[in-house]
Amino acid sequence: MPNRDHSPKPPLNEQPTAAVITATDLVLHRGGHKAVDASTFVIPAGAITAIIGPNGSGKSTLLHAMAGLLEPTSGTISVLGQSPTTRGSRVSYVLQHTAIPMGTPITVRETVGMGRYPRLGPFRRRNKQDRRRVKEAMELLDIVDLGRRHLSELSGGQRQRVYVAQGVAQDHDLLLLDEPLTGLDLRSAKTIDSIIHSEPEHGCSVILTTHDLEEARAADHVLLMAGKVQASGRPEDVLTSRNLTLAYGLGALHDRDEAALLFPTEHHNHDFPGGRA
Repeated sequence: MPNRDHSPKPPLNEQPTAAVITATDLVLHRGGHKAVDASTFVIPAGAITAIIGPNGSGKSTLLHAMAGLLEPTSGTISVLGQSPTTRGSRVSYVLQHTAIPMGTPITVRETVGMGRYPRLGPFRRRNKQDRRRVKEAMELLDIVDLGRRHLSELSGGQRQRVYVAQGVAQDHDLLLLDEPLTGLDLRSAKTIDSIIHSEPEHGCSVILTTHDLEEARAADHVLLMAGKVQASGRPEDVLTSRNLTLAYGLGALHDRDEAALLFPTEHHNHDFPGGRA
């Protein structure tokens, strides 16, 4: 996987940081049960935010609410200063699993081009700017040579690069990614990781869900989920031994040897071992 810098991160700026998302007492139900209990948090703009937690902790549900695909049961959530369900919202959402059936005869270029649909609507044809955006997105994700191939001909890593390219091609100020690096080959993981970390340079905020403590520690901001937002803030403040122990239900970790058995990878700081959770 790409090398990660876990050194303490400086403040995003000297002035109070603007928020890309603000939630107050947010409660979310999904499939007839409460997926996220009352949570209040603020996510800074122009930053990379990682949402981490065990399976069933509410990560993907929270991302759905941010994308405007799930209405709050109670409480409020504001995305880019407005309701996430507002039409024309500049939010691009890359799902972990695509809704395009694998047998559909659609090429890579056509799939990436679908990222321009929110701007075009049902009747307008793509213009020079749209074609340029598609071309640039394909170049960024290193899939230009795959343009004429069908999705069914691609590996899992190649398909994920295509879907991220589709998200990048869309006009957006916020990019949402659901476990974008899970199960990918090294080339695809490095390519997508590079996109994630370059988006803020273009004024875009990035929010991604992950199971990987390495990815979370490389972010600017972290939400730790455990049926609600248990902690929110800088990685070094959120990803502590105490917080992770509570979130993952591990009980008391009496020493670092016991912790290493649960997270058996190289230690990266003095609070908790790194690796996949």
